[in-house]
Amino acid sequence: MEYSTFGRHVAVDAWGVDFDLLNSAEYLQAQLVEAAEACGATVMSVQSKQFEPQGATVLVLLSESHLSIHTYPERGFAAIDCYTCGETVDPQMAIDYLVSVLKPEKTYAKKLLRGLGELQVETPEMNTNELVYMI
Repeated sequence: MEYSTFGRHVAVDAWGVDFDLLNSAEYLQAQLVEAAEACGATVMSVQSKQFEPQGATVLVLLSESHLSIHTYPERGFAAIDCYTCGETVDPQMAIDYLVSVLKPEKTYAKKLLRGLGELQVETPEMNTNELVYMI
């Protein structure tokens, strides 16, 4: 069997996020798992680390690849990314879910189309309004 190498990788810098949301690895872990499920991905495992005096990293290993966040609560900043291979799981849905629950003041996002040869870079449309109901 031969699989497609096509994949989408969405990276977002989120600024102006509430300190308490970014400083809880437990909360972020629950939200990343929810985001993975919202986009139809298959969660294989989850790793998280709460840093002292603040900050967290959460990595969700997906059958389709990964979803991650690394936070700097003292700066209101989160680096979020999701890469999925294939056509069936859309990483943008996971990113939109996370942005809807974190409610940053500003976001800067790029989407890479991978596995087609030369990397293609796009600016994705963020759609967070309809995803808040999933909380």
